Amino acid sequence: MSTAVGPVPATRRGGFLTTVKAYLALTKARIIEQLLVVTVPAMMLAERSVPSLWLVLSVLVGGAGAAASAHALNCVVDADIDAKMARTSKRPLARDAVPRSHALVFGLLLGAASAVWLGFTSNWVAAWLAVAAIAFYILVYTLLLKRRTSQNIVWGGAAGCMPVVIGWAAVTGTVGWPALVLFAIIFFWTPPHFWALAMRYRDDYAAAGIPMLPVVASPRRVSRQIVAYSWAMVACSALLVPATSWIYLAATVLGGAWFLVAAHRLDSAVRRDEVVKSMRLFHLSNTYLTGLFVAVAVDSAVGWPVFGWPF
Repeated sequence: MSTAVGPVPATRRGGFLTTVKAYLALTKARIIEQLLVVTVPAMMLAERSVPSLWLVLSVLVGGAGAAASAHALNCVVDADIDAKMARTSKRPLARDAVPRSHALVFGLLLGAASAVWLGFTSNWVAAWLAVAAIAFYILVYTLLLKRRTSQNIVWGGAAGCMPVVIGWAAVTGTVGWPALVLFAIIFFWTPPHFWALAMRYRDDYAAAGIPMLPVVASPRRVSRQIVAYSWAMVACSALLVPATSWIYLAATVLGGAWFLVAAHRLDSAVRRDEVVKSMRLFHLSNTYLTGLFVAVAVDSAVGWPVFGWPF
């Protein structure tokens, strides 16, 4: 009888890669990309130039690890509701592609490794801010707010604002007022961005028992809130002007006007009982935030004299 080992079945050959892809999916890489987009401009604003390449890469690696940790731990906590929503039903834990205990260890190890990395490659202020962001996202947003209040994304969204503060701290070792303004811009940007998405997937959130504002409030109230937060976001973006020059000023005026027009159009459509295409505002919000932070980066790289405070 022949004892030769035949070719490995295709399913077994694909097993390792399938597992790797599942763990990568836990990190929600697309969201990480967005977080990193705002980190580098914050670092450039802190330097008022281009920081060292090593520092930028170090912060990007550490920041990506911290965000991946938070997202993986979020998947562990939310596995039950992810399975009930069409938008999230293909996430690894929702389809049992990864054991929950393994995902928990994976998330915790990522968080610890990213904090140690940031501490040794930049400074410990940035490292502890990263730990605080992970803890806030899991303990405050995911466990405390998400399933209990329609204001979940408002306060829970603060965790997504932390990359700009971490980037600033990595350069300066402190948290300056421009970093807090950048934080506020993203803080007020998050509700219009996320509520526009939640309007589209309202039934999904309702089926999962998540009290997102579009689930528990009338479309009219949601659109009014979107307009209010949009104005607050644009107002906060103007507060950064003293730390920048004409490049940023032009971007914040034009971009802010563009966003406000879109927010008011959505509100107008709701008031007239027309078909509301909220995903237009969702996609626009991504473009707006990216454009605004690109303007921060370009303004810092060019290095024109800043306006400064008029008093």
